[in-house]
Amino acid sequence: MAGRTSRPSVPATKPLVKPRVRIGNLDAAALVGQLRQLHEDAEDEAVDRMPADEELYQALLHLEAHAGALKHEGARREAAVARVKLWEYLREQADIHQSKAVEDAREANVEWTGLVSGLAVKTASAAYNKATRLRAAVLTEGSHGSDSPVRRTPEAVLDAERRASLRAAEERRAEQEAARRHGLLAPVAQRLIEHRTGLDDGGDVSDWLDEIAMVLRDCRTPTQIVSLQTYVEAAVRALRKIERTNARPAASTLDARLAYEAAAELVDR
Repeated sequence: MAGRTSRPSVPATKPLVKPRVRIGNLDAAALVGQLRQLHEDAEDEAVDRMPADEELYQALLHLEAHAGALKHEGARREAAVARVKLWEYLREQADIHQSKAVEDAREANVEWTGLVSGLAVKTASAAYNKATRLRAAVLTEGSHGSDSPVRRTPEAVLDAERRASLRAAEERRAEQEAARRHGLLAPVAQRLIEHRTGLDDGGDVSDWLDEIAMVLRDCRTPTQIVSLQTYVEAAVRALRKIERTNARPAASTLDARLAYEAAAELVDR
């Protein structure tokens, strides 16, 4: 008798091939408000005692207890499906907020043994593993679709957190480099604008200087800094083209020539 074909093992850190379907972002209060309206339309005498739309858990309990007040089958069907959706949403949110509570407890120096009962496990190691798996929900929620959903294994979570840490470090380096470039670039660009009347405005020079002036008004983000650098480089190329074509200096005043030379030096670095 032939033996069963063994299922290939899946690496614990491998992302999910078929991500779990999630409710994700949902205006829960608005949906509770729609359920409230169904009960008002059905003249439910208990609707006045229904908790506020923002009190999701208590509102769901109330709606469950008074589901029989909806006499029309269509309304009962619509309300029941909406309650199913809201409970699933609440379940998803519970993972995220419980993970944050565990994080706060650990920052308050609570040992894993102190979280055993709260996480409904029997040992400190089980508490650690469950808390790590909970972080998968946080990582998946925080990725907003940019990454594959994180597998709910400690290995996958730790690997995802390591990769997130590397990305954060890279973003910090990019921001620091952007700030350094801005510190060098902004004064040079400002001098070009201040002395633009002494620069040959033939060709594309004037257009590029206009672009520089516009970006300089509010140049803070890395994207804006890159745009500023691009426009300064383009202005320098246009000025050099004028000099080659006309065989004469592109600057007619000393200040304009110094501003142009400073920009050209920065571009050539």
